[in-house]
Amino acid sequence: MGVQFGLLGPVAAWDRRGEPVALGAPRHREVLGRLLIARNRVVPVDRLVADLWEDEPAAGSVGAVRTFVAALRRVLEPDRPPHRPPRVLVTQGPGYVLHAARDAVDAWCFEDAAARAAAAPPHSAVAIWDEALAWWRGPVLADFPAARWTAAERARLEALRLQAVERRADALVATGAARDAVPDLEAHVAAHPWREDGWVLLATALDRSGRRGDALEALRRARDTLAGQLGMDPGPALARTQERILRGPDAPGTGDEAGAGLADGVWGRAAAAWERSVPGRARLRLHATAGLLRDLALAGADGLEEARAQRTDVVAAAEATGDADLAARVIGSYDVPAVWTRADDPAGAGALVRAAVRAAAALGPDASRPVRARLLAVVAVESRGDAAADGRLPRAADAPAVEPWRRRAAGAADEAVGIARELGDPGLLAFALNGTFMQSFERCGLASRRADTGAELTALSVTHGMPNHEVLGRLVRMQALAALGDTAGADAEADAADRLASRHERPLAGVFTSWYRALRVCETDGWGRAEPLYREVLRATAESGMPGLAHGAPALVALVPVLRGDGLPAPGAFDGIDPGPYEPWLRPLLLAGEGRTGEARGALATVPRPPHDLLQEALWCVLARAAGAVGEHRLLRRARDEIARASGEWAGAGSGLVSFGPVDRHLRAADAALRGAG
Repeated sequence: MGVQFGLLGPVAAWDRRGEPVALGAPRHREVLGRLLIARNRVVPVDRLVADLWEDEPAAGSVGAVRTFVAALRRVLEPDRPPHRPPRVLVTQGPGYVLHAARDAVDAWCFEDAAARAAAAPPHSAVAIWDEALAWWRGPVLADFPAARWTAAERARLEALRLQAVERRADALVATGAARDAVPDLEAHVAAHPWREDGWVLLATALDRSGRRGDALEALRRARDTLAGQLGMDPGPALARTQERILRGPDAPGTGDEAGAGLADGVWGRAAAAWERSVPGRARLRLHATAGLLRDLALAGADGLEEARAQRTDVVAAAEATGDADLAARVIGSYDVPAVWTRADDPAGAGALVRAAVRAAAALGPDASRPVRARLLAVVAVESRGDAAADGRLPRAADAPAVEPWRRRAAGAADEAVGIARELGDPGLLAFALNGTFMQSFERCGLASRRADTGAELTALSVTHGMPNHEVLGRLVRMQALAALGDTAGADAEADAADRLASRHERPLAGVFTSWYRALRVCETDGWGRAEPLYREVLRATAESGMPGLAHGAPALVALVPVLRGDGLPAPGAFDGIDPGPYEPWLRPLLLAGEGRTGEARGALATVPRPPHDLLQEALWCVLARAAGAVGEHRLLRRARDEIARASGEWAGAGSGLVSFGPVDRHLRAADAALRGAG
């Protein structure tokens, strides 16, 4: 990480060790601040002169600006060799541009954290709002409070800060921590008495803290302040809040708040009744817990992580009872739709597969057909992406042992579907078809088959009212149609998935549709327009609770402009980017880009086959590019033959994440390299 910049307080900069950079005189800091708020855009010299000398430019002002810029360049890049052009503060056209990464400016980090907090559920949001507000060191551009050029940016960022304070308090109230919100809200309305939302939140927090009298007094103060001191008409929100407080917590309310309150009451009474009525009955509790975890996994990032953490424990507890039928039913009850082909917890997935195999063996021929089909579906879904029996990603030495396991998982999917069709059980068939999807990657070029699976899953779910699996079916179709170049069809499936997810409160579906829309913009408008969308979706993915999707995703995005072009990665282009699980296939390409041909050949000699998953075509294209660059023609022929099966498709687009362009283009490049080698 290079220089960090500060706007949320006095203009400042810090080096990579976190030490303050001596920026010099006030005019130097003013130039830096003015360039920073331009957000990587050019500021002409005459604009800088007009902003720094607002009334009348001084004689020699243009020369002075150049002197300030030269001084800033020396302190921002102290190790830059003589005569090497600057990389941070650059002369461009009629002026200067300061190049800063998104995570290098405190104001931008605050904005990004605020956006993540706004999209997060309340329990997660509080910590993210704290992270956002921690970037503030004082008023925006505090050392230039009267400069006209700061006015718009100061007003914008301060408005975002006030919203952040209020939304953090709202999240605290929503999570039952209303008492913790009161002190900050008291300070907030004292400093900003015109913020009616602040008064409403303060009254609500006081009421939820058991201080109804203080809540009503806060509303009286709000009306007196707004009308008597500021000459403002109090809005209807104050009256609605007072009415709600006077009605009391047991009175029926209106809208979402009332619905949430009633739901909380029902939940509390049901939980208490369960504790009274089902003491110590392990089997019934395990059944109920397994069902609760299934629903929890669909609730969002926090729920998914919690369900994943507890699922293995529930299965172990069921096995510990010695009741094989109970264990089988608990293992098979977790039919949460799965769309990504790399497991979030490979070791846990392997453990679940082994538990399913043990349960099937223990039951033997006595197992009911529905129970057997569910165990088979678990094996098929959890064995995604070549997951071996121990849940590890196979390396080259593991491949012979993994191949029989992959065939076993594919056979499990086929048998589960067959049983479900015979029984006419739509829920069981939907679960089994999820396994079919996960096992539909035995070779490249099978997007059409997955499109058919997604279509059947969607139609089945619509007919029998299964919205969770309908979302899955539409996401599968979206991915497959993207691979086939049917953008209109993929767009329609993405839109339908978003509508369903919104209606049924399934927030994680939006992560996949956001990835697809970035891919779509890249195809239609180019990498330059898609890059900011990818930055946003990477941030959302990091908070999604899906490490199987998030780990290594930045490296896939960084590959897009490389693989859509004709060259190799520039040396250092992937510095600071963790390739995660994709390291074996990226490393030869990165070595080739650095000119380390011998090392690239050595890496290609031991590289494993890309996993049988949504990214196999993309990773074969990566290997083809690396092999062609360093003359490894045997591997190049193998890669060419593998991706030839996907001729007519778009490389990588079947993932719904990234597209490396038409497969046929990569085939032509491989053929040209092979012809050149004779």
